[in-house]
Amino acid sequence: MKSTWWKEAVIYQIYPRSFKDSNGDGIGDLQGIISKLDYIARLGVDAIWLNPIFTSPNDDNGYDISDYRNIMADFGTMADFDELLHQMHLRKLKLILDLVPNHSSDEHFWFQESKKSRDNPFRDYYHWWPAEKGKPNHRESYFDVNRDAWAYDQQTNAYYLHYFTKKQPDLNWENPKLRAEIYDILRFWFDKGVDGFRMDVVPFISKDTSFPPIPDKYRGNFGDFYAQGPHLHQYLKEMNREVLSRYNCVSIAEGVGVKPEDVELFIDPQRQELDMLYHFEGMSIGYTSDGFKEPDPAGYSLLQFKQVYSKWDKAFEKGWGTIYLGNHDQPRMLSRWGNDNDEFRERSSKLLHTFLLTMRATPFIYNGDELGMSNIKFEDINNYRDIETLNMHQYLLQTGGDVERFMRAQQQTARDNGRTPFQWDNAANAGFSQADPWLKVNPNYVKINAAEQEDDPDSILNYVRQLILLRKKYPTLIYGDYQLLDAANPQVYSYARTNKEGKFLIALNFSDKDASFNVDVDFANVQIVQNNYLSQQKSKMLRPWEAVIYRLT
Repeated sequence: MKSTWWKEAVIYQIYPRSFKDSNGDGIGDLQGIISKLDYIARLGVDAIWLNPIFTSPNDDNGYDISDYRNIMADFGTMADFDELLHQMHLRKLKLILDLVPNHSSDEHFWFQESKKSRDNPFRDYYHWWPAEKGKPNHRESYFDVNRDAWAYDQQTNAYYLHYFTKKQPDLNWENPKLRAEIYDILRFWFDKGVDGFRMDVVPFISKDTSFPPIPDKYRGNFGDFYAQGPHLHQYLKEMNREVLSRYNCVSIAEGVGVKPEDVELFIDPQRQELDMLYHFEGMSIGYTSDGFKEPDPAGYSLLQFKQVYSKWDKAFEKGWGTIYLGNHDQPRMLSRWGNDNDEFRERSSKLLHTFLLTMRATPFIYNGDELGMSNIKFEDINNYRDIETLNMHQYLLQTGGDVERFMRAQQQTARDNGRTPFQWDNAANAGFSQADPWLKVNPNYVKINAAEQEDDPDSILNYVRQLILLRKKYPTLIYGDYQLLDAANPQVYSYARTNKEGKFLIALNFSDKDASFNVDVDFANVQIVQNNYLSQQKSKMLRPWEAVIYRLT
């Protein structure tokens, strides 16, 4: 019987390209990660999720895979991987890899064969549309310069589908041979000892191959349509039956396009599909949608934030959920949800981690957030490396869009904000590399770095370590029921975590000003078990960005 270690785990996400360079080429690698495993173990986390490390031409930083069974040369060798896995397991750290099942690289052997002729044995590994039938109905691409997900191939006079870049053709899951290939890839890594997979855009794998027009109700939200493929759950059940159920592993869906009312279809244990899912609704809070993500000048609404996360807590009741505030696809958590100015940077970073580590879900901490790393806010397009930013910039140039407005928005929303090299110390290049890094280091590394925080008992790093220990000490903070309190408060997010073993009150002031909250608690009978201010006070008044965890006695 599969264990559910992943419910009690804290998962640490590493973006390998930016974590630690061991060989002086400016790119993070597996040996760099190995050299920092003791740091990760001291943090107290239980598992590491690595963004893709497989062979790739890097059109989309590894999410375009050309060989699912080999290691990207930039990151090292299979021997390096085997050593990483061994060293992690020695430290009782589990390893979660990133499976990209919706698409491959156009340089993958399958696609190279597929495009040779219409009768090639690999033709049906991808979605092709013969040009003599006319151009197929429009499908929007996330990253294509022209926003068109159909690319014309002259050699076979046909179009192929790519929801992402032209170099990421979508795999045809309707073909049982392709599905068998994916399952065999999973077995290969599980047999090596890998502990689980996070599955990139897995809700998109099933397609209606008649490719009808997208209904009007999905206008502007094409991802919601892509997540409604006719055989999606049939394929996930098959994957579970053929592979996942046979290993003590965790499977995590990147749940783009999945609604709260549909989430149990993925994670209800009785359905035997996947174990966990993470949603995107929280990531859209405070953004306007006018062709590209742009932050609302007024900031985000805490009332909406509370409503969304409370709704998803309810949605996860028939299974188990995840909680995150930043990752490789998002700007830095601190800049997005807190206040990255010097006055409130540490306080708000600690508050955000308090939220992550006291919700009823498995928390994901993105590398660098435990230091309070912040957005780099590039002003020059030439400093960006992410295809999402670069191709949208090119699209706006071609169509006469507002490029200046886009560039201002990117300082807050661009994915490269979350991908700058990890800030290890105040040496050159933040101790990440002896060479010029592939992406510029945030200049604030001279004061925001791991070495600076290691021995400071009041640092963000040590606060996070304390929170993780607290979560493990009190299982109520893992399994206890969640109850939103004082729901209409526009500044304070307060909630209770309760089960037969105890009760906790968490109070978080998401603002730069003093704020009061209204809860029915006798403060004479509470114990403060965590506070992000050194001076403690038991009160319904919270100081700016104050976070308090009360244990009710």
